[in-house]
Amino acid sequence: MSASSSAIRAIRWVVLAGVLLGLGTFLWFATRPPPLTVQGEVSANRVDISPRVNGRVAKLSANVGDTIKRGALLAELQSPQLSASLIATHAALAVAKADYDRVHSTRPEVIASRKADVAAAEADVVLTKETYDRQAHLITTGFTPQQKVDEATRNLEMATRRRDAAQAALDLAVKGASDEEKALAGAQVKQAEASLNQREVDVSELTILAPISGQITSRVAELGENFSPGAPLFSLIDMDDLWFTFNLREDLLAGLKVNDRFDVMVPALKSKSVPVRVTMINVQGQYATWRATRATGDFDLRTFEVRAKPLQPVDGLRPGMSAIAAWSARVH
Repeated sequence: MSASSSAIRAIRWVVLAGVLLGLGTFLWFATRPPPLTVQGEVSANRVDISPRVNGRVAKLSANVGDTIKRGALLAELQSPQLSASLIATHAALAVAKADYDRVHSTRPEVIASRKADVAAAEADVVLTKETYDRQAHLITTGFTPQQKVDEATRNLEMATRRRDAAQAALDLAVKGASDEEKALAGAQVKQAEASLNQREVDVSELTILAPISGQITSRVAELGENFSPGAPLFSLIDMDDLWFTFNLREDLLAGLKVNDRFDVMVPALKSKSVPVRVTMINVQGQYATWRATRATGDFDLRTFEVRAKPLQPVDGLRPGMSAIAAWSARVH
């Protein structure tokens, strides 16, 4: 009888111990703070593609969902105004070059005529010089009046001046326009070339090419629509450069620094665990400050953007997917 009583008491103690242990375990789990997890999302570079000039959509070569390479043709625009302006600038350049050639050229016929004038003037000088010499000799003998000598002298001076004028006209014909006129003609050619280059650049902007490789996520352009400069036609994301973005209060950084590594879980990929490396920690603006209240006695806390890139490419990862990290494990 005593043996059975002892057994019963032992069982009761065992049951009581089990109950107390279970109660203690329950209380421990009930009072333990929940695990800290942070949520972020997958981000990527996004490029909004827009024209630099006015134009009407004449051709579309890409659509939403297409994966394209850098430099691939996306669309072609038309602009009759730019086409007409290009023709006009070509004509203006031709006129400027023609004027430049005119200023820098001399006609052989003009030069030949000027040379003939110089020769004739030189002959007059020789003739009047002989007359002057004869009259100068006769005046010494007294066989000619002083009036004849003065007339010969005047004729010689006039012939010499005509010869000098003819020589100057010949030099001018050989040289052509003045240095200032040549400089002006050269500047006009350069100005016309610059205008033509600008028009050619504007016309080339009618062809819309992909600035990066990636996937088209949206397309606003439709055939026949007019678009002004800066109006978006396509949106493109770089699928080869994805990262995770987390917005954390500064008290959660816990010494986190660039190049630190941790794991994130992506629910959209069947909760796949992805090892990542921190590439950027950047404070956000004042609007992202966590304001403390007088009741809490806390301090204002800033929000930091943390970027982390996967260590290896992840199949199926896309911008906008959620990412979850067990931050309690990371900070401890």
